Amino acid sequence: MATIKFEVLSNSQTAPIYLRLSVKRGITPRTKTGLFINSKDWSTDTKLPKQTKSTNKNITTDLIKLKVFILDKLNQSVIKNDTINKQWLEHYIDVFFNRIDENKTQTKVTYWIDYIIKNASLMENTKGGYGLSKSRVKAYNSLLKRFTEYQNNKTINIKDLDKNGFNDFKIWLFDIKKYSPSSAIKLLTDLQKVVRVASEFTTIAENFHSIKFKKVSTYDDDMNVITLSLNEIHRIKDLTITNESLINARKWLILACFTGQRGGALLDRIKKENFHFYGKDLIITIKQKKVNQNITIPVLPPVKEIYEQGLPYKISTQKLNKHIKTICELAEINELVMGKKRNKETNRNEKKLRLKFEYISTHTGRRTFATLHYNKIPTPIIMRVTGHKKESTFLEYINQNNDDHLDKFLDFYKTKELKERKETVLNVVNR
Repeated sequence: MATIKFEVLSNSQTAPIYLRLSVKRGITPRTKTGLFINSKDWSTDTKLPKQTKSTNKNITTDLIKLKVFILDKLNQSVIKNDTINKQWLEHYIDVFFNRIDENKTQTKVTYWIDYIIKNASLMENTKGGYGLSKSRVKAYNSLLKRFTEYQNNKTINIKDLDKNGFNDFKIWLFDIKKYSPSSAIKLLTDLQKVVRVASEFTTIAENFHSIKFKKVSTYDDDMNVITLSLNEIHRIKDLTITNESLINARKWLILACFTGQRGGALLDRIKKENFHFYGKDLIITIKQKKVNQNITIPVLPPVKEIYEQGLPYKISTQKLNKHIKTICELAEINELVMGKKRNKETNRNEKKLRLKFEYISTHTGRRTFATLHYNKIPTPIIMRVTGHKKESTFLEYINQNNDDHLDKFLDFYKTKELKERKETVLNVVNR
């Protein structure tokens, strides 16, 4: 006998409601219903919302109807000998809430990209949980736009995405649209994820699982690393400015150069309550979202000076980057350098020789921190501040090669040559 239970597994004010289906031992799929509730409004006795608000009563009605619907579909599927698993459960929950059409198998590629976007909160993420981040949803929106442009007036179905189908899209991205390798491969791998999601509901190409793409580092397209020298930082620091917004932005830029943090972490976590004493010195303790780890940052003299004067107030990353460029232009950081900048017309990054201040942003500060300390402080110690996990990635990030082995070999033979010369001189003297 099958049973259905509803569960709330977090203490959040917007806790997702789960449905657990128990068919028999070993078959107990559980997934989100797409409904949310304040955990305080959930009854642990009835396993339903407390009947204290009209919204809770409406949710209860939906859950009871959903239970009846799922049990009915289960009986039909048992007769047809269908596989009962998590995907089956997700499918019929989506059918119940009219997220998909049960009687019409959706096969369009664009439908399934849109399906992921609309059901982002129900999608598994790379951290082993559920819910896609804003950046991932943005990536799928970009994929939808690009793929719609690619197929033009045609309709491309999921089953069409075999090796040839993917290769045609790849050629369009590389040769027609001139995307960088990292951008193109990212779109292709996101499209692979779309096919995997769709495969739970519709037929896909037989050779799909043999499709592979070489992983491309984002740094492969970014070998012109833009950083600030100590001289340039001093020019920025000594620059006479009276505009309050620019004074504030200058503080953020110097903090970026001497804490090594990304724009988001810089603006959100370099704040007074994250400064702590470490003996007589100061440290900053933050948690980096991207790598999901705690980072302890030493408070270097330029950071301590800003801390004692007063930390800057928070503004948007976009405004900060605009102010930073203005500051660097005033400081005459205007040598010609090669870099990448987004073309507003094509909405893509383009490499071009420009005045250096045009490329400076909060991220420049992070790279500056890594570059300033490279070869002066052991690389693993720098990485503990920047949050890089692999030394190879860190070296790519600052456009350096790990060529320590060359120095060791050259030093060895130079030393050997000097020794041989000294021995020859001594032999001549002894004669």
